[in-house]
Amino acid sequence: MLKNSVATNAAEHKTLLKVVNLTKSFGGVTAVKNVSFEVKEGGIFGLIGPNGSGKTTLFNLISGYIKPDSGRVIFDGEDITGMSPHKICQKGIARTFQIPQPFSNLTVFQSVLAAVAFRRNRPMDPQKETFQILSFCGLAEKANLPCNKITTVDKKFVEIARALATKPKLLLLDEALAGLNPSELTEALELIKRINMMGITIIMVEHIIKAIIKVCEHVIVLASGEKIAEGAPLEIISNERVIKAYLGAAYA
Repeated sequence: MLKNSVATNAAEHKTLLKVVNLTKSFGGVTAVKNVSFEVKEGGIFGLIGPNGSGKTTLFNLISGYIKPDSGRVIFDGEDITGMSPHKICQKGIARTFQIPQPFSNLTVFQSVLAAVAFRRNRPMDPQKETFQILSFCGLAEKANLPCNKITTVDKKFVEIARALATKPKLLLLDEALAGLNPSELTEALELIKRINMMGITIIMVEHIIKAIIKVCEHVIVLASGEKIAEGAPLEIISNERVIKAYLGAAYA
């Protein structure tokens, strides 16, 4: 079992995100049901659960891609419930998607430059800032490659770079580690930790439990659209309800 390497104590920081009784149904199916939790500023938080448990729907509700049937999303002290995605992005929430969505007709550099250039507080030198972001994400040598010619891991890193270009306070990572080999996984986790060290709070949806244990300080568990547990990673993996609903016999 990998050891939790997080040194930050989120309890010492203010609440950055507060989700209050969020509910969302599609037809007769309730995807998210009365989910509430708080995220402290400065930490890395995990959101786990079986496929179809409501994790991505919850991200969509927080980031404005869909509107809740009821409940509230409070970000940095402001009620952002029902705001459009671009307004929420301007407030300081950025996200990635399960399937990377780069601009396939653009180069890596152009794809990230677009996010930098159209930001509300556009920098004096967008190209310089773009290259700095690419260097930070390990993409500088691939800046001139078309996005449709790069590897899966690089597409994921481009997604993260574009999110960072918006200068977020909170970054939502939706299965950013999925499909990576062990060396790529290590590289991605190091990037996530570097991002967090910049002061950016992170919530990551992930199925790789060893990664959650290694980098997260607090974990929220969903099953059938409901929050069934939350707590420190080592508490979560020994929680009988979580083992039964998600983790299985390997953690029993």
